[in-house]
Amino acid sequence: MVVEDLEVRFATDGGWLTVLDGVSFSVGRGETVGIVGESGSGKTVTSLSVLGLLPPHSSRITRGSVRLDGVELVGMARRKLEAVRGDDISMIFQEPMTSLNPAFKVGDQIAEVVRRHRGGSWRSATARAVEVLDEVGIPDAARRARSFPHEFSGGMRQRVMIAMAMACRPKVIIADEPTTALDVTIQAQVLDLMRTMSREHGTAVVFVTHDLGVVADICDRAVVMYAGQVVEQAVVDDLYHRPRHPYTAALMTAMPQLTGRSGRLATIPGRTPAPGSMPAGCRFHPRCAHAVDRCVDGDADGRVEIRELAGGRSSRCLRVHELTLEGTE
Repeated sequence: MVVEDLEVRFATDGGWLTVLDGVSFSVGRGETVGIVGESGSGKTVTSLSVLGLLPPHSSRITRGSVRLDGVELVGMARRKLEAVRGDDISMIFQEPMTSLNPAFKVGDQIAEVVRRHRGGSWRSATARAVEVLDEVGIPDAARRARSFPHEFSGGMRQRVMIAMAMACRPKVIIADEPTTALDVTIQAQVLDLMRTMSREHGTAVVFVTHDLGVVADICDRAVVMYAGQVVEQAVVDDLYHRPRHPYTAALMTAMPQLTGRSGRLATIPGRTPAPGSMPAGCRFHPRCAHAVDRCVDGDADGRVEIRELAGGRSSRCLRVHELTLEGTE
């Protein structure tokens, strides 16, 4: 899947405001790409835009492309897009209790997805639902398929969501912070499950999170977002050992460490700017410890364009070749 130069605007009382500005990334077969950043950076909006799930009357994609195996999804007719969603591309949402229908048994909800996209009898669809529940580690899957969502723990509900997403063997899965509400033990189990699914079935995974530790654990590459823009992209090991954007380095400094540092936990001053009140030049410069005058001026057009670097890396920093930023293990 290739996302290229994606721009999204939302309707407000003051007019249309840009919330995503030129977002580009790709994910290949069997690869896991993490999209990371603070709340308000545009991670979830990016995910919903790719799937065409933004409200049509209050949002619009004004520029850019989303291609899956060369097929353009932006502007695709609603009926065709609904056929793609759940079959070729699926999404795992952050809170399974609000995503699963409490009035229906979990097996029936998965079987409905299978029948919608693959057809066949209700019996064969139910058998497929039991099969994927077993694959994601639900004990006694045939019996638990007849249970309602409230009869599962939080971790098991998230496994049900993963089973639903995997039911039709999609080419791409977008996981929107699927481990946020889980304790660390269940989180580790869910991450291991997703890693196994990707490896065994060749599924491409876009993993949306604010947790750099999760990115290090499961992802091959990382896309760092800030204020609706991609500010850095790199292979995960390269990103952690030598970040090339001050925002990435600041996020790493703010991570709790078991060794190497003592004293108060570092923080990033200020907050992510709201759409409609973006600073001139580099959007991170009001919070950046490395900002200089030209960071306010930006490039020739007043913006800061992303710089392509060696090794397939990129950074939206004017001082990328001047700064040596501290990474983490």
